[in-house]
Amino acid sequence: MNQDAQTLAAKALEIHHRLCEVYGCPIPYFHNLDPLSELVSSLLSHRTRNADSGRAFKALRARYPDWSAVRDAPTTEIERIIGGVTWPEQKAPRIQAVLRAVEERHGSLSLDFLGDMPVREARAWLETIPGVGPKTSAAVLSFSTLRKAALPVDSHHHRVAQRTGLIPKSMDVGPSHAALAAMLPEGWDAQQVYDNHEIMMLHGQQCCFFKNPACVRCAVLDLCPTGLGRMQAQEAEQTFRKPAVKA
Repeated sequence: MNQDAQTLAAKALEIHHRLCEVYGCPIPYFHNLDPLSELVSSLLSHRTRNADSGRAFKALRARYPDWSAVRDAPTTEIERIIGGVTWPEQKAPRIQAVLRAVEERHGSLSLDFLGDMPVREARAWLETIPGVGPKTSAAVLSFSTLRKAALPVDSHHHRVAQRTGLIPKSMDVGPSHAALAAMLPEGWDAQQVYDNHEIMMLHGQQCCFFKNPACVRCAVLDLCPTGLGRMQAQEAEQTFRKPAVKA
């Protein structure tokens, strides 16, 4: 690891420690799904509020006895059942295609075998399936009962990482997975990696907003070039607007 990489890794670790104090680590896992179910859940959640994707997932589980029934159901029926998510007309055929691909490549509709594979190999296997990218592969391994040390990066996590300078502002979400994972200590277990994702996401949701971030109460403001720049600009504007004192 070169000096620049070491500096970024040290900064990422300091941000992690501070945000853990704010949001309370370790953070309980929010799902306890088998990995195939987590895969379907992740596909439903793309660009969709958690409440809406959660309802769609529960509706599928209530309507069909297993995922093979979802795979074989009329696509228009799946689309209707998951109608509350974003782009159901795209997600219905994609979910069915992914389920078919899992069975064709593994021989059965199960992803439990990924538990015996190293994280990198398991992610590579998942990402060979069309429609499964780095965020989904990491979510399947981290959030499911496999509980593996894979780092998902959602839009909130990505925004915080960009603003704090951990990754360039030009870096898209996809490539950021490998870049941000490389900054974490090699010995971290699944809980620590999960905590890192959760606290970065929570910070994006509760403080580092897309519009009008609350920099004044940010626990990592001194480590954030974007936040420091905003605060300096606000101070300069206030000084400029302050009325002159008459002699």
